[in-house]
Amino acid sequence: MNRGPSVPVNLRILDKDYVVACPEEERDTLVASAQFLNDRVQEVREGGKVVSTERIVVISALNIVHEYLQYKQQKADEIYTLNSEIMRLQEKIDLALSEIQS
Repeated sequence: MNRGPSVPVNLRILDKDYVVACPEEERDTLVASAQFLNDRVQEVREGGKVVSTERIVVISALNIVHEYLQYKQQKADEIYTLNSEIMRLQEKIDLALSEIQS
């Protein structure tokens, strides 16, 4: 995959500004990711049980990674189920074809 030149992108997370360089074609995804992270960090902060900024960010990151891994496992389970169904249908097709040829 050919990436274009990197461009600086201004991001705001937890009331702090960050400038990150990324390929221009990935800019929108990076901005959306930063907004998602900021929203999640704000949720943890507003929950009031975690005080330090570092802990807020770590708890937010753990929550995001946990949700991602659950999603990834769910998708893997769905793929396994679909593959099993495809194999079952292929066996039925093979059986039907062999009966037709007999």
